[in-house]
Amino acid sequence: MLSKIFRFARSSSFRRLPKNLSRWSFSITNYHVEDGADLTPETEEVVQAAPKKAEASPVFEKDLTTGYRSHTCGELRLTHVGQEVKLTGWVQKCRNQGGVAFLDLRDRYGITQCIFNPDKDGYEVARKCGREWVVSVEGKVLERPNKNTNRATGNIEIEAHGITVLNESKEPPFKIQDNTDAKREELRMQYRYLDIRRNPIKDALLLRNKIGNLVRNYLFNQNFCEIETPCLIKSTPEGARDFVVPSRMNPGQFYALPQSPQTFKQLLMVAGMDRYFQIVRCFRDEELRADRQPEFTQIDCEMSFVEQEDVLNTFEGLIRHVFKEVVGHEFPPFERMTFDTAMKEYGSDKPDLRFGMKLCEIQDIIQPCGIAPVDSAELIVSIKLEGVCNKGGPYASKKKIKKDLEKLATSQLIGAKGLTWCKVDANKFDSNAKKNMDQEKLGAWAKRMNAQPGDLLIAFAGPAFKTREEMGKMRAELGTLFGFRGVEKGYYGLWVVDFPMVEYDEEAERWTAMHHPFTSPKTEDMHLLKSSPGEARANAYDMVINGTEVGGGSIRIHNKELQQTVFGLLGFTEEQAQEQFGFLMNAFEYGAPPHGGLAFGFDRLCQLIGGGIGLPCDSIRDYIAFPKNNQGRDVMLNAPSRIDAKQMDELKIATTVAQEENQI
Repeated sequence: MLSKIFRFARSSSFRRLPKNLSRWSFSITNYHVEDGADLTPETEEVVQAAPKKAEASPVFEKDLTTGYRSHTCGELRLTHVGQEVKLTGWVQKCRNQGGVAFLDLRDRYGITQCIFNPDKDGYEVARKCGREWVVSVEGKVLERPNKNTNRATGNIEIEAHGITVLNESKEPPFKIQDNTDAKREELRMQYRYLDIRRNPIKDALLLRNKIGNLVRNYLFNQNFCEIETPCLIKSTPEGARDFVVPSRMNPGQFYALPQSPQTFKQLLMVAGMDRYFQIVRCFRDEELRADRQPEFTQIDCEMSFVEQEDVLNTFEGLIRHVFKEVVGHEFPPFERMTFDTAMKEYGSDKPDLRFGMKLCEIQDIIQPCGIAPVDSAELIVSIKLEGVCNKGGPYASKKKIKKDLEKLATSQLIGAKGLTWCKVDANKFDSNAKKNMDQEKLGAWAKRMNAQPGDLLIAFAGPAFKTREEMGKMRAELGTLFGFRGVEKGYYGLWVVDFPMVEYDEEAERWTAMHHPFTSPKTEDMHLLKSSPGEARANAYDMVINGTEVGGGSIRIHNKELQQTVFGLLGFTEEQAQEQFGFLMNAFEYGAPPHGGLAFGFDRLCQLIGGGIGLPCDSIRDYIAFPKNNQGRDVMLNAPSRIDAKQMDELKIATTVAQEENQI
């Protein structure tokens, strides 16, 4: 196994990755120099200075011999010297030097140098091979005189005596190497089958496969049963918009693609299956962001006869197992934090606890101050930026505070109406509100925050919940800017529990479920559903790692009467509830067990873990074989697209969009 794996960073410097990567059953690529890339003087100097590594053993646990090959391009070592072999793969590059043709042959498993001497068969063919041609090479394994310490097969080379061109290739639209020359991600997505040949995307998909296998094996060992649920289901108005599918056999009627298998997994508990899971595709027709896809994958799980702690302990164990096996990180027991505490202290229901910057309420100090929006605010909340105003610090000058911090606070990302700041010096306090706040008031603010000279205090004012959310976003963004949230800072996991059961939608003028309508309220809060619904807590929980919600779930309602009560609270009439969810409530009349579960976002989990092992992939799209772009389009297939008139007629549907309007 490789004892050390490096990645070539943008700065042409090296960063070590975890040694435990040798546990992997597949070989992850060396990222410090791309095979086939030309070395610049700067990178060559770094490569020569890199530590030498011992001959690495191949990581192949299975015999991958086929009729086309005796070995893979990443398999051969000094122990194979003298053997006649046959390799197949893609031409990374071919160069002529000193009358000898050097051909680098690549497959999923690695890259091997093949040499063609002029007096051997295949020399002329090899010289003509272009990038990405598919070829088969036969030859003898030799010890390489000038060893390449940056390649797993760098101690050997193939003295070729034959080559067969299996398929030629057009010139690819971008280079198939780690740091590709593709300027636009859209181009890589259009030719995704070429993009997957590059090490970063290939290794991201192999990582996804590795994590999926670990999850399955762990759950199998916990007696979970993998069961598939339907993809053509009934559309319901709750939650995000459904993708709908017209039914040819039932004209005028439509299926929906599942946003999650929620009701099916509950029905499986009613059916007595006790422990269910599946790694399942889900679909939501919602506005897209960089970290969202219209179709995504969940690790979906449900258990019978469980309380909240049973669920948390089971799936905390799953995540601890996956991170230990892949990243080598051993989590301590996850902290439990209530939703109220998370919002009050961090302004977020998914706080990153790897750094401080706790929120602190200061309205009792600041009000009144003569600034109308501040004096009328329901809440004034502050955080402390330690040492940022010291000489050489990012906010040593008021100009930088105004240019950067005030601009960030009022940006679309944060959404605050304004920012009040206080700069703490040794003998005085400076502030953009000093005309309205005297030194005594600013001093009291600094004392509340336990501020020291060189610290900067910032505050938002406004409605309580909204202001906390804005400061939570500000805290997270500043944590990123100050380098508190990088991969090198490790991992911190917690459970956020005791979410509100419902929240009030001012626009719709009704209560909506904080999670979903099948979540059970906490037993001690049942009486609040009728008198004070907003105060009722749900038996719901989210797993948060490094400020990212990686999974969430709840203990479910398993009683028809309680389910009807919750539907009524959410504005459903009895007839509407029966029409849309009667199948579930009817099932509850046949002995439904107490049950609960959760679902993990599989794509996001892979991204989080990938960053921890040094994969240069910063989007969930990199961990999905064929993703959509930010407009929900598959640019490789050019989908969605129009269907022909005959199909429309068969489905008994029509569109109000004119032909020319629908062209992309």
